[in-house]
Amino acid sequence: MRNGTLRELLVEQLRDMYNMENQLVKALPKMAEAANSGDLSSAFEEHLEQTRGHVQRLEQAFDELGVATKGKKCLGMEGLIDEGKEILEEDLAPDTLDAGIIGAAQKVEHYEIAAYGTARTHAQLLGLDSVAQLLEETLEEEKQTDQKLTELAQEINPQAELGSEEAETSTAGRRRSVAGNGETDDDEMSSRRTRTRVSSRS
Repeated sequence: MRNGTLRELLVEQLRDMYNMENQLVKALPKMAEAANSGDLSSAFEEHLEQTRGHVQRLEQAFDELGVATKGKKCLGMEGLIDEGKEILEEDLAPDTLDAGIIGAAQKVEHYEIAAYGTARTHAQLLGLDSVAQLLEETLEEEKQTDQKLTELAQEINPQAELGSEEAETSTAGRRRSVAGNGETDDDEMSSRRTRTRVSSRS
């Protein structure tokens, strides 16, 4: 897009965002299914419905601009979703997994907030008020979702930390038990040798 205009840049941004949202429509059900917290799962299901609405708003924006509705592969979102998949494949305790899922989801939200904020501002500069309004509506919903994830993290992260402490305490206890059993076995073997020597002398 050499020597392209700001309007052309905006169209390219919207196409990138259109693909971004459609990737999320496919990813969110998997995140909802993987979440252990009922509240977290419900949040993802709710955001899935919002995301479908975001797709529709972008389609309206394309209509307002008089350009074809099509996406351009969003490599940034693809990378964030791949990172989220890696977390789902980790062998983590339930609360810890939820904490990881929230972190991955907030990376996505921050990426979307940046994308919508930039596109909204460009639309405003171009005097495309109807397009700017559509983008502003989605931007506010993305901010609300991010805030909701923060509130869930404030509940779930301490539970994950507590679970980790309990696991460490349990592991340390098992190690002490094994060490204690080892000392007892050594003492018993020494005692047996002593009895054997005494018996031989008799």
